[in-house]
Amino acid sequence: MAGATASGGCQKIRGVQLHELLESKHNVLFDCDGVIWNGETAVAGAPEVVRALKQRGKRVFFVTNNCTRPRQSYVQKFARLGFADVDEQEIFSSAYCSAAYLRDVATFSGKVFAIGCPGVHAELRDAGISVVEEEEDGPDVNISNCALDPDVRAVLVGYDEKFSFMKLAKACCYLRDSECLFLATDPDPWHPLRGGRITPGSGSLTAALETASSRKATVIGKPSRFMFECIASQFDLDPESSLMVGDRLETDIVFGVNCGLSTVLTLTGVSTFEQAQVYKDSDEPKKKDFVPDYVVESIADFLEALEE
Repeated sequence: MAGATASGGCQKIRGVQLHELLESKHNVLFDCDGVIWNGETAVAGAPEVVRALKQRGKRVFFVTNNCTRPRQSYVQKFARLGFADVDEQEIFSSAYCSAAYLRDVATFSGKVFAIGCPGVHAELRDAGISVVEEEEDGPDVNISNCALDPDVRAVLVGYDEKFSFMKLAKACCYLRDSECLFLATDPDPWHPLRGGRITPGSGSLTAALETASSRKATVIGKPSRFMFECIASQFDLDPESSLMVGDRLETDIVFGVNCGLSTVLTLTGVSTFEQAQVYKDSDEPKKKDFVPDYVVESIADFLEALEE
Protein backbone atom coordinates (compact mmCIF):
# COMPACT_ATOMS: atom_id res chain seq x y z
CA MET A 1 0.00 0.00 0.00
CA ALA A 2 1.41 3.38 -0.98
CA GLY A 3 2.57 5.53 1.90
CA ALA A 4 2.80 2.64 4.36
CA THR A 5 5.71 2.48 6.76
CA ALA A 6 5.70 -1.31 6.97
CA SER A 7 4.04 -4.34 5.43
CA GLY A 8 2.02 -7.12 7.00
CA GLY A 9 0.22 -4.89 9.49
CA CYS A 10 1.08 -1.86 11.63
CA GLN A 11 0.91 0.50 8.65
CA LYS A 12 0.54 4.24 9.12
CA ILE A 13 -2.32 5.28 6.91
CA ARG A 14 -4.07 8.49 5.90
CA GLY A 15 -5.49 10.31 2.90
CA VAL A 16 -6.62 8.25 -0.07
CA GLN A 17 -5.66 4.91 1.53
CA LEU A 18 -7.68 5.68 4.66
CA HIS A 19 -10.58 6.87 2.50
CA GLU A 20 -10.57 3.54 0.67
CA LEU A 21 -10.52 1.63 3.96
CA LEU A 22 -13.49 3.56 5.34
CA GLU A 23 -15.41 3.17 2.10
CA SER A 24 -14.97 -0.60 2.31
CA LYS A 25 -16.53 -0.82 5.81
CA HIS A 26 -20.16 -0.49 6.78
CA ASN A 27 -19.70 -0.63 10.56
CA VAL A 28 -17.19 1.34 12.64
CA LEU A 29 -16.61 0.40 16.29
CA PHE A 30 -14.87 2.99 18.45
CA ASP A 31 -13.36 2.61 21.88
CA CYS A 32 -14.11 5.74 23.94
CA ASP A 33 -11.36 6.62 26.45
CA GLY A 34 -8.26 7.68 24.54
CA VAL A 35 -10.03 7.52 21.16
CA ILE A 36 -13.20 9.64 21.36
CA TRP A 37 -12.22 11.61 24.44
CA ASN A 38 -9.66 11.97 27.20
CA GLY A 39 -11.42 12.62 30.48
CA GLU A 40 -13.86 15.49 29.94
CA THR A 41 -12.25 16.68 26.70
CA ALA A 42 -13.28 15.37 23.29
CA VAL A 43 -10.44 14.38 20.99
CA ALA A 44 -10.13 17.16 18.40
CA GLY A 45 -12.37 16.40 15.43
CA ALA A 46 -14.09 13.39 17.03
CA PRO A 47 -17.66 14.79 17.01
CA GLU A 48 -17.25 15.75 13.36
CA VAL A 49 -15.92 12.29 12.47
CA VAL A 50 -18.89 10.51 14.06
CA ARG A 51 -21.32 12.86 12.32
CA ALA A 52 -19.59 12.47 8.94
CA LEU A 53 -19.56 8.67 9.15
CA LYS A 54 -23.27 8.57 9.92
CA GLN A 55 -24.06 11.02 7.13
CA ARG A 56 -22.35 8.59 4.75
CA GLY A 57 -24.58 5.76 5.90
CA LYS A 58 -22.06 4.06 8.22
CA ARG A 59 -23.26 2.41 11.40
CA VAL A 60 -21.23 3.64 14.38
CA PHE A 61 -20.91 1.87 17.73
CA PHE A 62 -19.03 2.68 20.91
CA VAL A 63 -17.43 -0.31 22.63
CA THR A 64 -15.85 0.52 25.97
CA ASN A 65 -14.40 -1.44 28.88
CA ASN A 66 -15.20 1.49 31.16
CA CYS A 67 -17.89 0.16 33.50
CA THR A 68 -18.18 3.17 35.78
CA ARG A 69 -21.42 4.58 34.37
CA PRO A 70 -24.69 3.27 32.86
CA ARG A 71 -25.40 3.82 29.18
CA GLN A 72 -27.76 6.74 29.76
CA SER A 73 -24.97 8.56 31.56
CA TYR A 74 -22.75 7.95 28.52
CA VAL A 75 -25.41 9.54 26.29
CA GLN A 76 -25.28 12.62 28.50
CA LYS A 77 -21.48 12.73 28.31
CA PHE A 78 -21.52 12.45 24.53
CA ALA A 79 -23.97 15.36 24.35
CA ARG A 80 -21.91 17.39 26.84
CA LEU A 81 -18.79 16.96 24.72
CA GLY A 82 -20.46 17.99 21.47
CA PHE A 83 -21.69 14.68 20.04
CA ALA A 84 -25.25 15.56 19.08
CA ASP A 85 -26.36 12.30 17.48
CA VAL A 86 -25.29 9.39 19.72
CA ASP A 87 -28.06 7.02 20.76
CA GLU A 88 -28.06 4.77 23.82
CA GLN A 89 -28.47 1.67 21.64
CA GLU A 90 -25.11 2.42 19.99
CA ILE A 91 -23.21 2.21 23.29
CA PHE A 92 -21.88 -1.14 24.52
CA SER A 93 -20.01 -0.89 27.81
CA SER A 94 -18.55 -3.80 29.75
CA ALA A 95 -21.14 -3.14 32.47
CA TYR A 96 -24.05 -3.37 30.01
CA CYS A 97 -22.60 -6.47 28.31
CA SER A 98 -21.98 -8.17 31.67
CA ALA A 99 -25.63 -7.67 32.57
CA ALA A 100 -26.66 -8.96 29.13
CA TYR A 101 -24.48 -12.04 29.61
CA LEU A 102 -26.06 -12.84 32.97
CA ARG A 103 -29.56 -12.23 31.60
CA ASP A 104 -29.31 -13.94 28.21
CA VAL A 105 -26.42 -16.43 28.22
CA ALA A 106 -25.58 -17.71 31.68
CA THR A 107 -27.56 -20.48 33.31
CA PHE A 108 -28.25 -18.27 36.25
CA SER A 109 -30.86 -17.95 38.96
CA GLY A 110 -30.21 -15.98 42.11
CA LYS A 111 -28.39 -12.83 43.15
CA VAL A 112 -25.14 -11.25 42.02
CA PHE A 113 -22.46 -10.06 44.41
CA ALA A 114 -21.11 -7.13 42.40
CA ILE A 115 -17.81 -5.38 43.07
CA GLY A 116 -17.97 -2.22 41.00
CA CYS A 117 -18.98 1.40 40.56
CA PRO A 118 -22.64 2.51 40.29
CA GLY A 119 -22.59 1.83 36.54
CA VAL A 120 -22.27 -1.91 37.16
CA HIS A 121 -25.09 -1.99 39.70
CA ALA A 122 -27.37 0.17 37.53
CA GLU A 123 -26.95 -2.00 34.43
CA LEU A 124 -27.60 -5.19 36.41
CA ARG A 125 -30.80 -3.77 37.86
CA ASP A 126 -31.93 -2.46 34.46
CA ALA A 127 -31.54 -6.03 33.16
CA GLY A 128 -33.80 -7.31 35.93
CA ILE A 129 -30.99 -9.02 37.85
CA SER A 130 -31.03 -9.09 41.63
CA VAL A 131 -27.97 -7.58 43.26
CA VAL A 132 -26.83 -8.01 46.86
CA GLU A 133 -27.52 -4.79 48.73
CA GLU A 134 -24.34 -3.96 50.58
CA GLU A 135 -24.69 -2.21 53.94
CA GLU A 136 -21.94 -0.43 55.82
CA ASP A 137 -20.28 -2.93 58.14
CA GLY A 138 -19.98 -1.85 61.75
CA PRO A 139 -16.64 -1.62 63.61
CA ASP A 140 -17.08 -5.07 65.17
CA VAL A 141 -17.94 -6.82 61.89
CA ASN A 142 -15.29 -8.90 60.13
CA ILE A 143 -15.23 -11.76 57.69
CA SER A 144 -15.72 -14.24 60.53
CA ASN A 145 -19.07 -12.84 61.63
CA CYS A 146 -20.42 -10.82 58.67
CA ALA A 147 -23.68 -11.71 56.96
CA LEU A 148 -23.47 -13.59 53.65
CA ASP A 149 -26.46 -13.80 51.32
CA PRO A 150 -27.38 -17.46 50.70
CA ASP A 151 -28.97 -16.58 47.35
CA VAL A 152 -25.76 -15.39 45.67
CA ARG A 153 -25.04 -17.43 42.53
CA ALA A 154 -22.59 -15.12 40.75
CA VAL A 155 -19.72 -12.77 41.54
CA LEU A 156 -19.01 -9.92 39.12
CA VAL A 157 -15.87 -7.78 39.43
CA GLY A 158 -15.53 -4.35 37.85
CA TYR A 159 -13.69 -1.10 38.53
CA ASP A 160 -14.36 -0.10 42.14
CA GLU A 161 -12.82 2.92 43.86
CA LYS A 162 -14.20 1.59 47.16
CA PHE A 163 -12.66 -1.86 46.80
CA SER A 164 -11.89 -3.28 50.26
CA PHE A 165 -10.58 -6.31 52.08
CA MET A 166 -14.14 -7.16 53.16
CA LYS A 167 -15.42 -7.13 49.58
CA LEU A 168 -12.54 -9.38 48.55
CA ALA A 169 -13.13 -11.72 51.47
CA LYS A 170 -16.89 -11.97 50.89
CA ALA A 171 -16.36 -12.68 47.20
CA CYS A 172 -13.93 -15.47 48.12
CA CYS A 173 -16.53 -17.03 50.39
CA TYR A 174 -19.16 -17.00 47.65
CA LEU A 175 -16.74 -18.49 45.13
CA ARG A 176 -16.03 -21.48 47.34
CA ASP A 177 -19.25 -22.83 45.84
CA SER A 178 -18.10 -24.26 42.52
CA GLU A 179 -21.54 -23.55 41.04
CA CYS A 180 -21.16 -19.82 41.69
CA LEU A 181 -20.31 -17.96 38.46
CA PHE A 182 -17.18 -15.79 38.44
CA LEU A 183 -17.24 -12.92 35.94
CA ALA A 184 -15.11 -9.84 35.28
CA THR A 185 -16.31 -6.81 33.36
CA ASP A 186 -12.89 -6.36 31.70
CA PRO A 187 -9.18 -7.17 32.09
CA ASP A 188 -7.79 -3.59 32.03
CA PRO A 189 -4.89 -3.55 34.53
CA TRP A 190 -4.77 0.24 34.95
CA HIS A 191 -6.10 3.51 33.57
CA PRO A 192 -4.17 6.73 32.92
CA LEU A 193 -4.94 9.86 34.90
CA ARG A 194 -3.86 13.45 34.44
CA GLY A 195 -0.39 14.37 35.56
CA GLY A 196 1.11 11.00 34.64
CA ARG A 197 -0.62 9.10 37.45
CA ILE A 198 -2.58 5.89 37.05
CA THR A 199 -5.39 4.11 38.84
CA PRO A 200 -5.73 0.31 39.17
CA GLY A 201 -8.29 -1.13 36.77
CA SER A 202 -10.80 -3.96 36.94
CA GLY A 203 -8.14 -6.44 35.88
CA SER A 204 -6.07 -5.69 38.97
CA LEU A 205 -9.02 -6.29 41.29
CA THR A 206 -9.96 -9.45 39.39
CA ALA A 207 -6.38 -10.74 39.70
CA ALA A 208 -6.55 -10.32 43.49
CA LEU A 209 -9.74 -12.37 43.65
CA GLU A 210 -8.41 -15.00 41.23
CA THR A 211 -5.37 -15.46 43.46
CA ALA A 212 -7.41 -15.65 46.65
CA SER A 213 -10.07 -17.98 45.26
CA SER A 214 -7.87 -20.16 43.00
CA ARG A 215 -10.43 -19.62 40.24
CA LYS A 216 -10.33 -17.86 36.86
CA ALA A 217 -12.91 -15.28 35.89
CA THR A 218 -14.84 -15.28 32.63
CA VAL A 219 -14.03 -11.90 31.07
CA ILE A 220 -16.92 -10.14 29.34
CA GLY A 221 -15.27 -6.99 27.97
CA LYS A 222 -12.59 -6.57 25.31
CA PRO A 223 -10.74 -8.58 24.13
CA SER A 224 -13.49 -11.16 24.68
CA ARG A 225 -15.63 -11.93 21.63
CA PHE A 226 -18.82 -11.56 23.66
CA MET A 227 -18.97 -7.79 23.26
CA PHE A 228 -19.02 -8.13 19.47
CA GLU A 229 -21.56 -10.96 19.68
CA CYS A 230 -23.70 -8.71 21.86
CA ILE A 231 -23.71 -6.01 19.15
CA ALA A 232 -24.09 -8.50 16.29
CA SER A 233 -27.10 -10.13 17.90
CA GLN A 234 -28.90 -6.78 17.93
CA PHE A 235 -27.67 -5.24 14.67
CA ASP A 236 -26.65 -8.20 12.46
CA LEU A 237 -23.03 -7.12 12.00
CA ASP A 238 -20.78 -8.80 9.46
CA PRO A 239 -17.16 -8.93 10.77
CA GLU A 240 -15.69 -8.49 7.30
CA SER A 241 -17.49 -5.18 6.84
CA SER A 242 -16.57 -3.91 10.31
CA LEU A 243 -13.66 -1.81 11.59
CA MET A 244 -12.40 -1.59 15.20
CA VAL A 245 -10.68 1.65 16.25
CA GLY A 246 -8.90 1.70 19.61
CA ASP A 247 -5.94 3.03 21.55
CA ARG A 248 -4.94 -0.03 23.57
CA LEU A 249 -3.19 -2.94 21.86
CA GLU A 250 -3.90 -5.66 24.43
CA THR A 251 -7.65 -4.99 24.55
CA ASP A 252 -8.93 -3.03 21.53
CA ILE A 253 -6.67 -4.50 18.87
CA VAL A 254 -6.76 -8.07 20.21
CA PHE A 255 -10.56 -7.72 20.40
CA GLY A 256 -10.63 -6.83 16.71
CA VAL A 257 -8.37 -9.75 15.84
CA ASN A 258 -10.45 -12.17 17.95
CA CYS A 259 -13.62 -11.06 16.17
CA GLY A 260 -12.23 -11.00 12.63
CA LEU A 261 -12.40 -7.20 12.26
CA SER A 262 -9.96 -4.87 10.56
CA THR A 263 -8.16 -2.80 13.20
CA VAL A 264 -6.89 0.75 13.53
CA LEU A 265 -4.72 2.00 16.40
CA THR A 266 -5.04 5.69 17.21
CA LEU A 267 -2.15 7.34 19.05
CA THR A 268 -4.21 9.64 21.29
CA GLY A 269 -4.40 7.16 24.17
CA VAL A 270 -2.40 4.41 25.87
CA SER A 271 -0.39 2.47 23.27
CA THR A 272 2.31 3.80 20.95
CA PHE A 273 3.38 3.03 17.40
CA GLU A 274 6.73 1.83 18.75
CA GLN A 275 5.00 -0.72 21.01
CA ALA A 276 2.99 -2.01 18.07
CA GLN A 277 6.18 -2.43 16.04
CA VAL A 278 7.80 -4.40 18.87
CA TYR A 279 4.89 -6.85 18.77
CA LYS A 280 5.08 -6.99 14.97
CA ASP A 281 8.78 -7.92 15.10
CA SER A 282 8.31 -10.50 17.87
CA ASP A 283 9.04 -14.17 17.21
CA GLU A 284 6.13 -15.19 19.45
CA PRO A 285 3.11 -16.00 17.23
CA LYS A 286 0.60 -14.91 19.90
CA LYS A 287 2.12 -11.42 19.99
CA LYS A 288 0.96 -10.94 16.39
CA ASP A 289 -2.58 -10.55 17.75
CA PHE A 290 -1.43 -7.25 19.30
CA VAL A 291 -0.50 -5.78 15.92
CA PRO A 292 -3.03 -3.38 14.34
CA ASP A 293 -3.64 -3.45 10.62
CA TYR A 294 -3.29 0.33 10.47
CA VAL A 295 -2.19 3.26 12.63
CA VAL A 296 -3.44 6.87 12.63
CA GLU A 297 -2.28 9.80 14.72
CA SER A 298 -5.87 10.58 15.67
CA ILE A 299 -9.36 9.80 14.43
CA ALA A 300 -9.32 13.38 13.17
CA ASP A 301 -7.42 11.80 10.25
CA PHE A 302 -10.73 10.13 9.35
CA LEU A 303 -12.30 13.52 8.62
CA GLU A 304 -9.64 14.42 6.09
CA ALA A 305 -10.00 11.00 4.48
CA LEU A 306 -13.78 11.21 4.29
CA GLU A 307 -13.46 14.48 2.40
CA GLU A 308 -11.18 12.93 -0.25
